[in-house]
Amino acid sequence: MLRVWVGERSAGLLDRHKNRGSAFAYANPNDDVDAISLTMPKRLASWTVEYGLAPIFDMNLPEGALRALLTTKFARAAGSFDDLDLLAVVGRAQIGRLRYSGANEDLVADVPFQSVDEVLKARREGELFDYLLQTFAVYSGISGVQPKVMIRGVDDAADWRQHNVRGATHIIKFWERDGEFQELAANEFFCMSAAKRIGLPIPDFRLSEDGGALVVERFDRKDDGSYLGFEDFTVLNGLTAARKYDGGYETRLFRRAGEFVTGEQRAAALRSLFRLFVLNCAVRNGDAHLKNFGVVYDDTRSDVRLAPVYDIVTTSAYLPKDQMALTLNGTPVWPDAGRLTHLGHTRAGLTGPQIRQTFEETADALADVAPDARPYFIDHAPEIGERILAAWQTGVAFSLGLGERRLTASS
Repeated sequence: MLRVWVGERSAGLLDRHKNRGSAFAYANPNDDVDAISLTMPKRLASWTVEYGLAPIFDMNLPEGALRALLTTKFARAAGSFDDLDLLAVVGRAQIGRLRYSGANEDLVADVPFQSVDEVLKARREGELFDYLLQTFAVYSGISGVQPKVMIRGVDDAADWRQHNVRGATHIIKFWERDGEFQELAANEFFCMSAAKRIGLPIPDFRLSEDGGALVVERFDRKDDGSYLGFEDFTVLNGLTAARKYDGGYETRLFRRAGEFVTGEQRAAALRSLFRLFVLNCAVRNGDAHLKNFGVVYDDTRSDVRLAPVYDIVTTSAYLPKDQMALTLNGTPVWPDAGRLTHLGHTRAGLTGPQIRQTFEETADALADVAPDARPYFIDHAPEIGERILAAWQTGVAFSLGLGERRLTASS
């Protein structure tokens, strides 16, 4: 059984239910502790699921290499190791404002310090990244297959003793030297750079000197060290991570955004979502699934707004036949400019000139970033670089309908 905390206040208890499911009950539905999720308002009856965890609890469970490491480390001692056990391990440090402790324990959330400069200057053949995985895995309630951890980052010039933030401040993403996704950190860095040039809201991000890691500042952290509420679109659709590829963008993404984003911000959010969707098509990001979009808020009764941009990569550089993660008009095939225009009209309320401007701004951003990306990849991985830039050119020509002139003009 786990105690669920909203910030530093206890909200209720989470326990197993009928062997394979789970149940959450608010401690006092009438107190002033906020609800744990936009999808789970306070009530007397408990919230139960027949299998696994409710989406809000499932949202940050580690996947891939991080989950494998934690399973290996804790399964033997536990005898069994299910999702609730995993949540108990990483529950002290999560994306968003929810935290977890033992049912009779207080919340202890201190994350170890780590120099950000040391990460940025580290060589990928060194031992630092293995150290980070081993040290910070238990403080890394974060989803995604790519190896990553969360740290409490400080600059080398900072006095650690005066650092008053207790939780994680940065996400560090790696790529495996012997894996199939070479230069994944640099791939994401340049895609995120394009998003920044378009003017989309984006967290601070830096690429390590040798390209071995991407360091991203958490966008859900407030100035006082506390955290915003965060929910990805699997949660907003009532789904767990296993179903992050289910459905179509029209309903799962645009309609849900219209339902959950606060009225005053809804129109702007839909326009930003369309711009982000266009960028994902242009860079050929076939992993733009439901977990890679989200909303943030101060509490469930306050304004809900679209979360800053995260997790954009050119997947077709590794999977040449990759398609979209979800469907558009019933198909995962990359859309042409006509289908994107229809989406902008019907789901974002945009005019023809506004949509054409979005196409132009996206192409201009990629043309601006390409001259920086090209020399990096020539020095580090020429073949991968060629694939990435060729994918961008294809996206600009086909999905944006802007021909061959854009990226080659900035070469």
